[in-house]
Amino acid sequence: MTQLRIPAVYMRGGTSKGVFFLADDLPVDLAARDRILLRVIGSPDRYGKHIDGMGGASSSTSKVVLVSRSQRPDCDVDYLFGAVAVNKPVIDWSGNCGNLSAAVGPFAIHAGLLNAPADGVATVRIWQANIGRKILAHVPMVDGKVQENGDFELDGVTFPAAEIRLEFLDPGACDDANGCNLFPTGSLVDTLMVPGLGGIPATLINAGNPTIFIEAGHLGLGGTELPAAVNGNPGLLAHAETIRAAGAVAMGLVSTAAEATKTRPHTPKLVLVAPPDTYRASDGKQVMAADIQLLVRIFSMGQLHHAMTGTGAVAIAAAMAIPGTMVQQVATPAPAGQTCFGHPSGTFRVGAEAYETADGWKVSKVIMSRSARILMEGWVRVPAD
Repeated sequence: MTQLRIPAVYMRGGTSKGVFFLADDLPVDLAARDRILLRVIGSPDRYGKHIDGMGGASSSTSKVVLVSRSQRPDCDVDYLFGAVAVNKPVIDWSGNCGNLSAAVGPFAIHAGLLNAPADGVATVRIWQANIGRKILAHVPMVDGKVQENGDFELDGVTFPAAEIRLEFLDPGACDDANGCNLFPTGSLVDTLMVPGLGGIPATLINAGNPTIFIEAGHLGLGGTELPAAVNGNPGLLAHAETIRAAGAVAMGLVSTAAEATKTRPHTPKLVLVAPPDTYRASDGKQVMAADIQLLVRIFSMGQLHHAMTGTGAVAIAAAMAIPGTMVQQVATPAPAGQTCFGHPSGTFRVGAEAYETADGWKVSKVIMSRSARILMEGWVRVPAD
């Protein structure tokens, strides 16, 4: 049987991994493109393991990225992200991956899509095509190549690497169709009417990705739980999805909750928040309550995430900077524009610049540091049929 041979790079970005492609190496026909990408990852896999593909059978590792030279004069590259479901033939193109955003600049430089300085820092202007937002990636360079080794440590990643600073510009920007939609309902806190659970206060925000914040206690949790304690509880996961789907309807992203579950598993994200508490992270390290402003747990593609999504951090920083949100209500005071929160793998520090106008709150940028590394490069193969 003949197999297609397609150039690809396997990369880590932040606490995620994905298969990166030049967009021109894939079919123009979107249905044909998606069939190939599903087969590359190994989805759908009824065993939930991705044995016959490049995926890792989790929301952090079942991902594809398409990069091309940008058609926009103010950007260097266009970046399209796909979240691949494990057991369904679905690629959700509705949102961004903030962690893999850190790998887009290095990939683009490695692929020769832009000129970068031989030494110093290359600023790569990225157009995030899923959500129509601009990201600046500050990539360290040495001797004409991306510097990957370094001493920057990232909770959720075992080995240190070089720091890549990311700026997510205007993450809650206005659009022509819906006006200013940082808070799509117009409220800082809404009450979601959730079947079987009743009314649940929530902050619904569009920043990084559409995100729903609720207090962890509404799912009977304290906010210090690790993934194994949650992902092994089908009833708890079902309740979380019911809340997420109700939020998707309230945000105007889908018409029905069933549609959210079937066709839009990637966004919106459901995030649980709780006041600071001391706990042990998944590697056994103790996280002290005094070192963080709040506890955060995020669901991604139906499972509790092992660390924190980059776009989740964007939403947390934006909500933390605005008085009255669920995030700001449960958190302890933080330095202006700065937040350090606890997640299952440790802590995450992120900053936001926000200001209030006559039309409501605006977020000009969210800043965080990640790292990235090429794990393998060459070709992926998929059966030609």
